[in-house]
Amino acid sequence: MEDIVFQVTANTLTEYLNFDPARKDDLDQLDALIRKSAPALKRHFHQGTPAGDAGMRMKMIGYGKFRYSIKSGKATDWPVIGLALQKNYISLYFSITVDGAPIVDLYKGRLGEKRSGRNNFSFVEFGDLKIDAIADLIAKSAEIFGDDPNNPVRYREG
Repeated sequence: MEDIVFQVTANTLTEYLNFDPARKDDLDQLDALIRKSAPALKRHFHQGTPAGDAGMRMKMIGYGKFRYSIKSGKATDWPVIGLALQKNYISLYFSITVDGAPIVDLYKGRLGEKRSGRNNFSFVEFGDLKIDAIADLIAKSAEIFGDDPNNPVRYREG
């Protein structure tokens, strides 16, 4: 049997928040935490990027926005923080560094995450998360971006 790729087909912020009824409460709670912890990062719907352009193809909720280029010279707008539904997880992606290292590295193992990668982490249920640590990570990311809007550009282009 063939694996079916999980793909969010929403085309607006409202459709995205309502896309998966079973995880809507988890998504809404994390969205509220991000908006409270980083009110300066404007929330928007990120449509994903076309093949061949900079960035990831998946749709997500973005918080804050910056523009960066890839080696080909193509450029794209990208979220400072991205909230994405995955097949088995909900993931948060960050584009911020501290002393050149991904900011999530400073918090690994303290977030209640099920897994983490290069400047991202994933969880299954909002109740699994360590809210104080995540609020701090989000607020610190917004503060760094506010003080240095080129921080994520260096991370993405680096």
